[in-house]
Amino acid sequence: MQGTPNWRLGLLFASTTAAAWGCLPIALKTMLMYMDPYTITWYRFLVSAIVAALVLRATGGLPRLGRLRPRSRGVLLVAVLGLIGNYLLYLIGLSFASPGSTQVLIQLAPMFLLVGGLVIFRESFSTVQWLGLATLLGGLGLFFHDRFPAMIDLDADLGKGVFLIVLASLVWAIYAIAQKILQLEMSPQGILLVIYVSASIALLPTADPAALVSLTPWTLGLLAFCSLNTLVAYGAFAEALRHWEASRVSAVLAVTPLLTLGFGVLLASLPTGYVNEDPSDPTSLAGAALVVVGSAVTALGGMRRRPATD
Repeated sequence: MQGTPNWRLGLLFASTTAAAWGCLPIALKTMLMYMDPYTITWYRFLVSAIVAALVLRATGGLPRLGRLRPRSRGVLLVAVLGLIGNYLLYLIGLSFASPGSTQVLIQLAPMFLLVGGLVIFRESFSTVQWLGLATLLGGLGLFFHDRFPAMIDLDADLGKGVFLIVLASLVWAIYAIAQKILQLEMSPQGILLVIYVSASIALLPTADPAALVSLTPWTLGLLAFCSLNTLVAYGAFAEALRHWEASRVSAVLAVTPLLTLGFGVLLASLPTGYVNEDPSDPTSLAGAALVVVGSAVTALGGMRRRPATD
């Protein structure tokens, strides 16, 4: 079930995803002070499942799993496990590292997606893309230039966070490739509904639903934001893949770490005391910029020119 290519819609949905992902780690980092990662993740999937089910039922878009081929059901299971793994690994990694650091590292996810696309969809990897990948890795080195010993020490908090975020990036790419394959038979939102419902059931034994009653109105609102952010970000991401090439979507998502750093500076300037600015010197900021440039160049460097489609 493929949508009609439309670069304007692809750009809109990809930008929406980047903005949602840009502010999400800041909200999640704050939420971790009040609730454990498993319960936060369970509530995020549960809220998304309820809202998505209501919307798809009203629009007649509920998925019909009985029509899927056996192979596609296996791919769907991979997508479910991939997104659950990404959510948990990312959130646990975030408990050890800062929002800015996690968002810079998570830029490896589009790179893993691109490499997976090269292998599965038999695309080519150009010289420009290799230069982009080298730029990205060099940017990571600059960003962590003053924290490198802690970054490679798995006994240190940063080392644990780095390991978990890299792993989260890998399983996210696996999910994204599985979703791209499934869109030949299912709508993007239908795929996500199956993932949300499956994750809500699978994570229930690890969650503490009763923790909700101890939250204040502020933290309830924060949890609601994190949960609805899930629905908006992944819904927009699925639509972006439907209307635009994966490489172009990846290029737009490359700006996410800069958005996180920017949101962090903005929120830290407010007299709330909930958000601390991510410590970054000029070298680290230059590294973050190189990560963005490298990610975008790698994503776009191998594209062949094609007529624009409206």
